Amino acid sequence: MQELIAKANVLLEALPWIKRFSGATIVIKYGGNAMVEEHLKESFAQDIILMKFIGLNPVVVHGGGPQIGKLLAALGKESHFVQGMRVTDRETMDVVEMVLGGQVNKEIVNNINRHGGKAVGLTGKDGRLIIARKMEMTQINPDTLTPEIIDIGHVGEVESVNPSIIEALEKSNFIPVIAPIGVGLSGETYNINADLVAGRIAGALRAEKLILLTDVEGVKDRDGRLISTIDIDRVPDLINNGTITGGMIPKLNCCVDAVEEGVHKAHIIDGRMEHACLLEIFTDQGVGTAVARFAK
Repeated sequence: MQELIAKANVLLEALPWIKRFSGATIVIKYGGNAMVEEHLKESFAQDIILMKFIGLNPVVVHGGGPQIGKLLAALGKESHFVQGMRVTDRETMDVVEMVLGGQVNKEIVNNINRHGGKAVGLTGKDGRLIIARKMEMTQINPDTLTPEIIDIGHVGEVESVNPSIIEALEKSNFIPVIAPIGVGLSGETYNINADLVAGRIAGALRAEKLILLTDVEGVKDRDGRLISTIDIDRVPDLINNGTITGGMIPKLNCCVDAVEEGVHKAHIIDGRMEHACLLEIFTDQGVGTAVARFAK
């Protein structure tokens, strides 16, 4: 009987959050171990379906870097990176589009549908959802100590987002699953960082939450302790004083940009934890690091 009462208490703890977020849009960047380990794939699909059935509107944006690298290696093509970005020539772009828009996207869609959801796969090319431009990247020439442009091929950044196709799917009770591929004004195809795509889509939808699933617990201080909340005004100082370093910098900047575009709150959470999304949204304590403009 005590176990049954404990289950009832869990539901009661979730009730105010279910009421608060009913009808809200939640954009989730899906990547890392959560996309690789089978039990985490199951957990993620269940989380998404539960959100939809209790009245939220989840939108999934996924990555797929390891899968792209694996296929390129099988084809005998070596992967090269510049400042964390995959150098993407025309041949590599064909592989990226095949893996992200085909293999990975359809696996996620199928997994959600197999558990009772109604997911639809998209890329940014569908309905001109994501208009992109070529990413301009520079580095300092060690001989002249002046910046020089580096051409990394078909790597893009988001110019604009047309959310109408997502809104239409939401109204028809579908779950959009989006591959981070954009289209240029002249029809060019671009490979775009999934975190950036998720942030811009969340902003365009004025989402209640942006959730970035990662392979770390969240943002940590210099002593390795989790920082549970960060006001966006603190972010520059945390970067400048070396608290935030490496790959966490673009993730945190992505969260800041989303909040400034109208997202209520962004979260960086550990996707290695089963049901991490539900724990963040429907519990009083939450998990990971929340980024927002908190009241002073």
